[in-house]
Amino acid sequence: MEKKARIILITGGSKGIGAAMVRRFSAGGDRVWFTYLNSRAEADSLCGETGARALRADVSRGEEIGGAVRTVLEEAGRIDVLICSAGISLNGMLMDTTDEEYRRVMDTNLYGTFAAIRAVMPGMFWRREGCILTVSSIWGQTGASCEAVYSASKAAVIALTQAAAKEGGAAGIRVNCIAPGMIDTGMNGHLTAEEKEEICGEIPAGRMGTPEEVAETAFFLAGEGASYITGQVLPVNGGWRI
Repeated sequence: MEKKARIILITGGSKGIGAAMVRRFSAGGDRVWFTYLNSRAEADSLCGETGARALRADVSRGEEIGGAVRTVLEEAGRIDVLICSAGISLNGMLMDTTDEEYRRVMDTNLYGTFAAIRAVMPGMFWRREGCILTVSSIWGQTGASCEAVYSASKAAVIALTQAAAKEGGAAGIRVNCIAPGMIDTGMNGHLTAEEKEEICGEIPAGRMGTPEEVAETAFFLAGEGASYITGQVLPVNGGWRI
């Protein structure tokens, strides 16, 4: 029997880990929609490469992510898998962080994840099935110097994931979190070659991870082989312990 294509919505899918997920799920035969904010050229290129559909939405604004969800529901009738990949970083001392910077990170990383989950859950409850994946970070598990607000936002994503898994479990909704370690994306572009080499020396795997490796983890967690996994945080960090 031919496998039924799943309907996938990925937030923050135009670059980095999100784009790798768009490619992986598209290659797996799924129908993929993804959101982007400012990366129109990258989004258009990814659509041409994969056949995915791009939707412009600021996840920090509930009405925009809600609109993206409604568009997918109108075009496809359902959402089988939601992946909350949209996120931004902030480097700097906690004592130098402004209220505006704090709100921008929290609104994108935490509220954006909350708003996306809130928007898709009613349909999943009604159908009594669904899969939601969130993306945290190793810093959400341990905290990072000079990334206090980012760490706090990603720690909150973990708690949100675990709470949502408890709420959705009886309705057949699985909710899990991926916590990447040092991944070779633009988010780590501020690091010098020397800093990257020093960090890699602390990682048992001896190197940075790739967006594709995180995408493979998401593909597994969204599949039937992970049907008894929910409320979990899966580190993808090469064995790095801080």
